[in-house]
Parts: sequence; structure tokens; C-alpha cells
Amino acid sequence: MEGIKIDIPNYAKYIIDKLNENGFEAYLVGGCVRDSIIGKKPNDWDITTSALPKDVKKIFRKTIDTGIKHGTVTVLYNKIPIEVTTYRIDGEYEDNRRPKTVEFTNNLILDLKRRDFTINAMAYNHKIGLVDVFNGAQDIKKGIIRCVGNPLERFNEDALRMLRAIRFSAQLGYEIDSGTRDAIIRSSKLIENVSMERIQVEINKTLLSDNPSHFLELYNCKLMQYIVPEFMPCIGCAQNHPYHSYEVHEHILRSVKVIKSNKALRWTMLLHDIGKPQVKTTDKDGIDHFYGHEAISAKMAEKILKRLKFDNNTINKVVKLIKYHDIRLEVDYKIIRRAINKIGKELFTDFLLVQRADVMAQNPDKLEKRLRILEDVNKVYEEITRLDQCVSIKDLEINGKDLIDNGVKEGKQIGVLLSKLLEIVIDDPSKNDKNILLNIVKDIIK
Repeated sequence: MEGIKIDIPNYAKYIIDKLNENGFEAYLVGGCVRDSIIGKKPNDWDITTSALPKDVKKIFRKTIDTGIKHGTVTVLYNKIPIEVTTYRIDGEYEDNRRPKTVEFTNNLILDLKRRDFTINAMAYNHKIGLVDVFNGAQDIKKGIIRCVGNPLERFNEDALRMLRAIRFSAQLGYEIDSGTRDAIIRSSKLIENVSMERIQVEINKTLLSDNPSHFLELYNCKLMQYIVPEFMPCIGCAQNHPYHSYEVHEHILRSVKVIKSNKALRWTMLLHDIGKPQVKTTDKDGIDHFYGHEAISAKMAEKILKRLKFDNNTINKVVKLIKYHDIRLEVDYKIIRRAINKIGKELFTDFLLVQRADVMAQNPDKLEKRLRILEDVNKVYEEITRLDQCVSIKDLEINGKDLIDNGVKEGKQIGVLLSKLLEIVIDDPSKNDKNILLNIVKDIIK
């Protein structure tokens, strides 16, 4: 990978040149260099420099003190923000999370030496070219995630790096270097010192990658017992059933892979069958059953997501999708309207995606028929939506005020009557007419 040349945006080049003109070194560093070498478009262009923060602020008119304590100043160039950070040496780390002190240096190599992985420890500018003292470009060529220096030291400094190794492996499709992997296993307990919020971010990135099955690396690297111990009984749990060809964990990870890359949907699939080992039974014919696993899995999912500090909106969505994920629908308008009412219009499209992913990860011999049914169910759902048929109380052409105006006393009876009317309208949408509904109410009251 000799003669590497990176196409630097003009605004980044301007900042590097301006720092150089004032007697300071400056380079692109980290992810933008890595992504450029791989052939991916970088999200951000970060710059590292020998200039101190006070020097950067003097040189550029518009700056923001985003992390002055750690040497970071954000330079605004035509409203484009670029982080400029002074070369630094991290002091002793506390709680396996952050350094107690930061010391500025004018030595680029010392700055690169403190970074996590070789692929993130490269610097580049358009005059000097690539600075790659830890062979990051070679590791990109080999497809390897490898720590800079001693991996045990790197993980002892910041235990989150263990999850970052797995995340980069998933995002890039790379293997974790054997020495780095061994150090993760030996250091795994340190992950207990990392906040759940930071852990959630890394697992999300792994699950949203093109290789979400790398989630299993948590188990292989002895991390799962500290993060999602509930998943461990799924590993190796057999499913001897006509509709299943895979053990529970493999079925789960296959379903995660086939659903679209969306946080709530991928967590739904990751946790949709997590309760199966708890309810597994085997009948006299040797067939395995998992009665009630939906409710158990939904409860477990809620507990797991709360522990990982997810927002309530995501938790509620995932839990509801898991609770209803195993409902088997027929190609029948009435049955599908009832399902939409139960699951909610806002979730029904996602519910169908969950059902499809679940089926796709089951016995391939049964696949064609079940997918065809789901396609037909989706067509019916689209027709119900197109016709704007009533599937909830708020869709009724009558409300509580209308009932009161027509002699119904305020109180519980209002809700009971509206629920009864909804059942009637779901069975026969043509009855969603105010006059028809008022006449039905009068008959009921009589």
C-alpha cells in the first residue's frame, strides 16, 4: 500500500496549511485516514497538531472550546466544524475509562502511540504523506484489528476498547488479531467499569453493521456474561421442530441479519426469542415446544434494554413487537384489521418486517409458503390502509361527546360502548357511519 494519496477537502487542507505557515505541524488523523485508505468517505476530518489550543485560537478567527482540557478546539471554516487537537500523552488512567491527566507534546509519534488500534493510529498530510509507524495500512490490507503496542495496557487504560475491537471487526469485516483477542478475554471483567450508555453505543454500531452476527463475539471473548447474560442460555439451545433448522442463538442472529438496519428492529430480532430456553418442553415424539416464549421474551427484553439505558420510545417499541411477533395471520380482512388494532397502525409495517425476518431464519423447506402468506397479508394491509378502514376507536365516526349528546351518561359506559362499536365496525367497515352507529347505540341501551 505504498504511495498512498488521500484526497483532502479544501477546508481541511486550508487549516493544515495555516497551521504550517505559523510554524506548527498538522496532520489528518484517525478515522478519516483509515476510511480514506479503505475507500470509504469519511464522516469527519479530524486534525492533530503540535500547536497548543491557545495557538489554534489565535490563528483562526472562529473557534469553539469543545474539549480544551484534552487539547481539542473546533475550528469553524465557512460554518463547517473541524476538530483540531494538540498532540498529547495520556497520563495514568483511572477506573479503566479515562486518563487522570493529559500532557501536551510536540511529538506526533507519542500522540499516535496512545491510540487504540493500528488502523486508527495513522496520520496524513498533503506535504509529508502517510505517517504509519504502527503498520496500520498493512493491517487494513490484511483485514486485521490489532492494538497499538501492548493490548493488555490498551484495555486497562480504557476497557471500552474491547467492544470497539468487536465493533470495528463487524463494521469492516475484519478479523481480530489473536493477541488482541486473547487480551480481551483476559481483561473481560474490566468492562464492568464502563457505563452502560457507552456500552450501548458500541453494541448498536455492531448490530447496525453489515455483520451483526459479530454480536456473538461478546460470548467468544467472555464479555457477554457482563453485558447480556440472558443471551447465554440461547447458545446451543436446540430447536427440534419442523419449522426450525437452527439452534436458538443461530436462528436469532440469522433473523437480525435479514431485517433492515434499524436500531429498534435489530434489537427486536436479537431479543425476540431470548426467553425460549426458559419455557422449552419436549413432547413424546421428541418435538420441542416453546409455549409462552413471546411474553417471557418481552419481559426479559424490557429488563435488558432498561439496564442498557435505552430511551423509553425504543424500549416500548421493541417490547411490543416482541410480545406480538409470533401471531400467525390469515389472509382475511377481518383478522388483519383486528391485528392492526392490537399492534397499532404505527407499528404494523414493522411487525410484518419482524415476521418476515423470523420466517427467513427458520427451516428453508417451509420458507416459500410462509413468505407467500406474508406477502398476501401485506397486500391486504395496504388495501385496508388505502381504504382508510377503521381499526381504532379514534377512527370511529362517533366519539364520547356524540354519545353524551344522545343521552348516554358520562362514565365507564362511554368507553364500553365505543369498544363495542369498534368491534362491530372492524367486522363490517360499512357501518362506520355516524347515524348507523347512533342507531346501534340506541339498540344496545334498550
